[in-house]
Amino acid sequence: MDRLEGRTAVVTGAGSGIGLATVQRFADEGANVVAVDIDVAAGDKAAEAAGGVFVQADVSVPADVARVFAVAYDTYGSVDVAFNNAGISPPGDDSILTTELDAWQRVQEVNLTSVYLCCREAIPYMRRQGKGSIINTASFVAVMGSATSQISYTASKGGVLALSRELGVQFAREGIRVNALCPGPVNTPLLAELFAADPERAARRLVHVPAGRFAEASEIAAAVAFLASDDASFITAATFLVDGGISGAYVTPL
Repeated sequence: MDRLEGRTAVVTGAGSGIGLATVQRFADEGANVVAVDIDVAAGDKAAEAAGGVFVQADVSVPADVARVFAVAYDTYGSVDVAFNNAGISPPGDDSILTTELDAWQRVQEVNLTSVYLCCREAIPYMRRQGKGSIINTASFVAVMGSATSQISYTASKGGVLALSRELGVQFAREGIRVNALCPGPVNTPLLAELFAADPERAARRLVHVPAGRFAEASEIAAAVAFLASDDASFITAATFLVDGGISGAYVTPL
């Protein structure tokens, strides 16, 4: 399909996982893709495959974020879609009893402050156009609790959810839609690295997924493409769960 034909889409965390799959999906949908990543090799490869442009940036740095959206506008003449997806889940983020302040703060900067910065830069471009779609990556953990805690990650995703809802309401009558994408566990390098280090934690998570498996990144990218497109024209300020049924489950199938 060509639902995003001629539109400019900015994707942060574009070098791997959900971001990479979304870059590919956006390109397939006809978008001009601006791939953003701190990793030059991965980000450049993603942009090249999509026929787009790469911007190296630390999304927790205001000047870097401003440059990202300026490049998008200067290159393609619009900012139509912002998929604010970059995030981290480091090993030092664990129980509140063991997570140090520096680990807490770094996760907040990358996962939550970056979304604030990206929205702050994207919205003025979209206001001038009178339209735009912002999709912020939250998580199913923003609506549920877990005894296998990553306390700063969970708190950051709750912040993304609340921020997205507020912006979706605030700018709805200006043609700007803002939604929080809430994936369940996804089969990405980040998840594989986490669970390879702790197979018991992986097993404890998987048993709660009614679908019986983790999502593929391409399945999440399909949801992002929907939210970016006019097919989602009446969806804003939404908690868009793509979680294999986790958030609706009490007892899962055998």
